[in-house]
Amino acid sequence: MAESVMDNKKSVSEGGNRRRWAVFFAITVLIIALSAASTAAPKISLFGKFNTLCSCSQQQKYTGIVEDCCCNYETANLLNEEVLYPSLQELVKTPFFRYFKVKLWCDCPFWPDDGMCKLRDCSVCECPDNEFPELFKRPFRRGLPSDAPKCQEGKPEATVDRTLDHRAFRGWKVTDNPWTNDDETDNAEMTYVNLQLNPERYTGYTGPSARRIWDAVYSENCPKYPSEELCQEERLLYKLISGLHSSISIHIAADYLLNEDTNSWGENLTLMYDRVLRYPERVGNLYFTYLFVLRAVTKTARYLEQAEYDIGNPTEDLKAHSLIKQLLYNPKLQAACPLPFDEAKLWKGQRGPELKQKTQEQFRNISALMDCVGCEKCRLWGKLQVLGLGTALKILFSDNGEDKIFRTLQLQRNEVIALINLLNRLSESVKFVHEKGAALERIMEQQTGFFPIANVLLAKVWPFSSSLLR
Repeated sequence: MAESVMDNKKSVSEGGNRRRWAVFFAITVLIIALSAASTAAPKISLFGKFNTLCSCSQQQKYTGIVEDCCCNYETANLLNEEVLYPSLQELVKTPFFRYFKVKLWCDCPFWPDDGMCKLRDCSVCECPDNEFPELFKRPFRRGLPSDAPKCQEGKPEATVDRTLDHRAFRGWKVTDNPWTNDDETDNAEMTYVNLQLNPERYTGYTGPSARRIWDAVYSENCPKYPSEELCQEERLLYKLISGLHSSISIHIAADYLLNEDTNSWGENLTLMYDRVLRYPERVGNLYFTYLFVLRAVTKTARYLEQAEYDIGNPTEDLKAHSLIKQLLYNPKLQAACPLPFDEAKLWKGQRGPELKQKTQEQFRNISALMDCVGCEKCRLWGKLQVLGLGTALKILFSDNGEDKIFRTLQLQRNEVIALINLLNRLSESVKFVHEKGAALERIMEQQTGFFPIANVLLAKVWPFSSSLLR
């Protein structure tokens, strides 16, 4: 009798195992079939480019007026494609807009020096004196000499290339920007950098130091609250910084070190989706910041038209001036979006002056935080883009109306260089989102939506099977 019971239990157990294997095999076949059926659809590798992307226009997720702006997504994309992007790409390559004066030293005013600036991957190496034009030479420098051992080691992607042409600039107004922390009139600790030799890209700067910067930016200076609880003035700074952050993330992902051993660079589309595209608010803030900076450029059109872009090369001088005029007075831009952002609506009412002063102080703190960035190239582009944004704030929120700003506004050369380069970076980000964003979102959502379901199904019929798909 006992043997019969044991035989029955054994038979049931074997039958259960056979059924479990049958179900597992059926689901496995289903997964393979679904995967095979989807091969005709566009695919991306984890860190690669699209194998196939439909060249026809994609259905756009973002339509209608950009929040708090006076221009819609469709117009912004069209103007960027036909006017701004091609003009800015040429403009930033001219010698005048290629060189940026910056203080790269690591004097963090908010927390003790943690040694990040002394790491070999992020160290600043001085250029030999013969690389500087006579007018650029400074009586006092800090940092590592060019032959220091730390300067000869580490990842090249984290180090600023300081090669310069032997050209001189005519002077502009020397003024300080009330919206930024750096003293732009202090030439003693400034150095010139060729932006074309130092593109904004992946540098390997990650971890607690990088997170601490963004945590301080958001939590202490522009915390996010529900939009319905804030007036437009109180939303302004968060949206600008969020839009800038989105643009920086897009540029890092668009020019990413895919394989360090082979020095292979390309688009990390998974990172771009995870950091920006999966969050509609971040994309919306990117467009907001883009239109905000564009408004600053168009508002100061007469000033920029009559500024000197003289570097001592008549051909290059004429080219820079011609490109500026083409950008500022393009008929498509003036007709389609003459007022990208209406700054006249802000700082009204009894609390207006108080809110403006508070926003200015918070932005100055964010500007000072750029001295705490532990990566040289990240610090370079952080300082440039924060100065560009500070210049836009200075232009739009000066106390003078648009008619008077031409006579009273004073911009220094570095502010104009930062403003135009910032607009170009935002333009590149908007172009990428418009051209690839919708298709990439659909593909990523399909991929991330399928495998969790398969995990659940397999977990029900085979122990630990879900771990096989992680």
